[in-house]
Amino acid sequence: MKIKTILVSQPAPKANQSPYFDLMSKQKVKIDFRSFIHVEGVSARDVRDQKIDFLDFSAVIFTSRNAVDNYFRLAEELRISIPDDMKYFCLSEAVAFYLQKYVVYRKRKIYVGTRTFDDLLPLIKKHKEEKFLLPCSDKVKPSMLKKLKDTEAEWNRVILFKTVVSDLSDLEGVFYDILVFFSPSGIQSLFENFPGFTQKDTRIAVFGNSTVKAAEDAGLKIDIAAPSKENPSMTMALEKYIKEANK
Repeated sequence: MKIKTILVSQPAPKANQSPYFDLMSKQKVKIDFRSFIHVEGVSARDVRDQKIDFLDFSAVIFTSRNAVDNYFRLAEELRISIPDDMKYFCLSEAVAFYLQKYVVYRKRKIYVGTRTFDDLLPLIKKHKEEKFLLPCSDKVKPSMLKKLKDTEAEWNRVILFKTVVSDLSDLEGVFYDILVFFSPSGIQSLFENFPGFTQKDTRIAVFGNSTVKAAEDAGLKIDIAAPSKENPSMTMALEKYIKEANK
């Protein structure tokens, strides 16, 4: 069967230069975007129940904008004044730049990784005399926690937001040729929203090893997988598959 429609289980790209828009134009396919999951912040009481005091820590590790937003939101709700000498270790320049929403950037000690958590680890090891707080979601990767433990730095995590299944009831009965997933939570959302889902002629595209495993565990047949040497991005993997299917 030829590919005409694709549903990507993420929000629509904000940038006009997104490769998804190029894919639509070049391959003459329709691509819709829909978040299968969303983030909800926890309450101040939830933080107290975790017995975490933000002021017990001298440094914060930020791996996402959600972590930044919820850290400062809860500091305000808990009536905590974050000291000016707090150190911030950010996963990427994008996350570090986002900090400007809450702090005067030039007056803070901010350490920035290049892109991945592995890139940030040498900076954490270099400053392991600090006491680190990792604000995170309830779905944090165990591998990240293990790597942080291996630094031998003193640290603790606090769950400040949760990944929640979105309501997709309006998609009942809507068919797409390809469904694209980027996380195990997306696979979970599919089956929580549509318990009777059967794949039939729907092609499944997945990104990342953990998503592959979740799809296989759910009994789905994977037709498109990324990243790979040939297709480092999902759009490249989709384009290759579409070219073959639509010959």
